Amino acid sequence: MPAVPAVPPPAVVPAPRRMLPAVLGWAVVAGLALSAWNPHDRMTWFLETVWVVVGLPLIVLRWRRFPLTNLLCCLLAVHAMVLALGGHYTYAQVPLGDWVRDTFGLERNPYDRFGHLMQGFVPAVLVRELLSRTSPLRASRWLAPLTVCACLAFSAVFEMFEWAAAVIGGQAADAFLATQGDVWDTQWDMFCALIGATVSVLVLSRLHDRQLAALSVTSSYGGAVSTAAARTSTAGTR
Repeated sequence: MPAVPAVPPPAVVPAPRRMLPAVLGWAVVAGLALSAWNPHDRMTWFLETVWVVVGLPLIVLRWRRFPLTNLLCCLLAVHAMVLALGGHYTYAQVPLGDWVRDTFGLERNPYDRFGHLMQGFVPAVLVRELLSRTSPLRASRWLAPLTVCACLAFSAVFEMFEWAAAVIGGQAADAFLATQGDVWDTQWDMFCALIGATVSVLVLSRLHDRQLAALSVTSSYGGAVSTAAARTSTAGTR
């Protein structure tokens, strides 16, 4: 019986490189370095930017196993810049916020409110991505409300962190708190985070789902082709 010629395995096509995350990463590093140069208060700078200092290396170390969508990368980079700017000037003294206050006749620098809106808007996509990829909630109607609840919980924990800083640092922590004399500042901060998270889920969910689907195909493509090639090769040797 003539031997059946082995079918050559299909070529393994590597997944395309994604340049955007690398560009954004270096931009964040540059922005963080600029913000660290002669800040208004060194301790305030550290407390505001510690999330970036810890988060960026963690993302880089986990990238091969857990790459992020371009949407989340862009949002995290923007949020990092917001934190770096607030850390450099302190949230109550950011020049852009002073301009908005004077132009619109506001009673306070609104940059702190904007920062807490971002504290809900960006983490909402981060939480949604983590839940979608590591839990059975991707197609669940509970994904949106649980995402918003997680962001509100994080905002409450951050307010406790600010409270601890105030107790420990006393008046030295005023620049970090950025209350600007508002006795309801804590409640406003959590409310802004809630609004930011809700708007993020309502506006970005469809785009995020498309990018999650594309990322799932791209991440598994190389492994799927390699597996298929191995099976074909094995079948040809039988």
